[in-house]
Amino acid sequence: MNQKAKATKGESGEDGDEDEEVVRPYTSTALPGTRKITLAIKRYPGGVASTWMHERTPGDTIDIEELDGNLSLRNLDSDVAFVSTGTGITPMMAMVKQYVEEGTGQATFFFGEKDQQHIFYRETLDQLEAQHENLEVVYVLSEADDDWSGPEGHVQDLLDDYLDDFGDRDFYICGVPEMVVETQEYLGDQGVDDEQVYVEGWEGDEVSDESE
Repeated sequence: MNQKAKATKGESGEDGDEDEEVVRPYTSTALPGTRKITLAIKRYPGGVASTWMHERTPGDTIDIEELDGNLSLRNLDSDVAFVSTGTGITPMMAMVKQYVEEGTGQATFFFGEKDQQHIFYRETLDQLEAQHENLEVVYVLSEADDDWSGPEGHVQDLLDDYLDDFGDRDFYICGVPEMVVETQEYLGDQGVDDEQVYVEGWEGDEVSDESE
């Protein structure tokens, strides 16, 4: 579920017109029903909104638009696969925490990144996997370090190595548009019904454009 926080270029210190509004989608990592919003925001060099958000101090306020998004658990009794890359992991964290506590099936959590240094939430995911028998976590690196012994490549190309019976589970996908589109196409080839696949990309329009 996306929360859209507004930052202005003037406040962020970037060049440009003062008070020009900039809107970015951010995803809460809080569990449903907690009445809290927690955000995981990576600061990018030159990033208008991410820089502005990192410069906030206690007592500052931000504007949040009406919540929207397509990623929320639909069926706690179905096996599930979470497939994410980069900061697309953020909506997955709340869902996987909810699933291991309330779900009755098996969850497989795929996370693709460039290298080990970029793996978000690794400690949290490793702890969840150790504590819950119904969760398997798979990290996939596209530029693996010499000391990496796990799977390498692109996460969408390795689903078949870990999953059987594709049509018997729900899929939640979020990340770079290329991964999202390729995963959707692959699942379609495996006979997975569209109603079992729930998707978010960096920008919905970008994902739609690439899939047309």
